[in-house]
Amino acid sequence: AEEMSLNSKIKKLIYPGNEDHLQKSIINKQMVGGGPIVTFELHGGKSNAFKFLNSLNMILISNNLGDSKSLITHPSTTTHQKLTDKEKDTLGITDSILRLSVGLENPNDLIDDISNALNAI
Repeated sequence: AEEMSLNSKIKKLIYPGNEDHLQKSIINKQMVGGGPIVTFELHGGKSNAFKFLNSLNMILISNNLGDSKSLITHPSTTTHQKLTDKEKDTLGITDSILRLSVGLENPNDLIDDISNALNAI
């Protein structure tokens, strides 16, 4: 998550392990570390989100999260697709938000895959 927060193509990064998380006090009571889910919003809307997804080689696109393999999803068109635009807006679900579930792969390989996909947009 740290490497992602430094990339200018990422508009917003939501990760429980970050010190600036809005619910840090609750997280500190309930978790050790930040967990395997990273949510991030890219600049450039749905077009860049899909370009990013299609440029990944190791991380698999999925409708579900939570596996030994790293998976990524586009909530606006999968898990939250039945919500109205107003409901999505209330929840902060934009067309450029992605959710990544980090698996057991080598962290450096995952960082390379994400970096390469970011470079493609």
